[in-house]
Amino acid sequence: MNIGVLYSGGKDSTLALMKAKQHHKITCLITVISENKESFMFHTPNIDITQLQAKAMSLPLVSVATKGEKEAELTDLKKAIVEAIKKHKIKGIITGAVKSTYQASRIQQICHELGLWCFNPLWLKNQVELLNEIVSKKINALIGGVFAEPLDKSYLGKKITKTMVEKLAAIASTHHINPAGEGGEIETTVLDAPIFNKKIKIVKHETAYEKNSGVFKILNAKLVNR
Repeated sequence: MNIGVLYSGGKDSTLALMKAKQHHKITCLITVISENKESFMFHTPNIDITQLQAKAMSLPLVSVATKGEKEAELTDLKKAIVEAIKKHKIKGIITGAVKSTYQASRIQQICHELGLWCFNPLWLKNQVELLNEIVSKKINALIGGVFAEPLDKSYLGKKITKTMVEKLAAIASTHHINPAGEGGEIETTVLDAPIFNKKIKIVKHETAYEKNSGVFKILNAKLVNR
């Protein structure tokens, strides 16, 4: 089956893509670029890097912009999916949703309206197990954003490693955050994965942190041989 992957460039959508690729033909990536940094639906830190990630995977990218207004941004997502149907003949959608019923239900509704199959391969997976799978599958993901106490500036730009998983799990047990960031506590950007033909090298970046939230912004990056 021809599949389009809703792709944010983060760890979860990358793992979901890898799982889908085992059984289906991935014909395109679909990315929504939101002007609203507090979008209810879409990942925002380093979302523009999806262009490089698509090239690294030799996959076409269907990308649309949205102002990120609640509910209205779903119209823009639907436009992107319709474009993917026309250009790449997709019959189904894969997402990296883990726990957000808000996101999953709305994507399911759009797929139902368009007659598409929709699957969330990571749905309700234990979040510490999910992080450990990210590490074991050799997905090189860095923390591109932190948005909850006690996650501070020191976490920005750090890779998701076994040690980091243990750290996030310990924090989750004392501060009641989602260790994999399903509540928006962290956002990630993938620089390399087994499905990449090349890896992403960061040339220039900057960090900004204030009032328990911050971002590691990639200003310039390029593809290099692995």
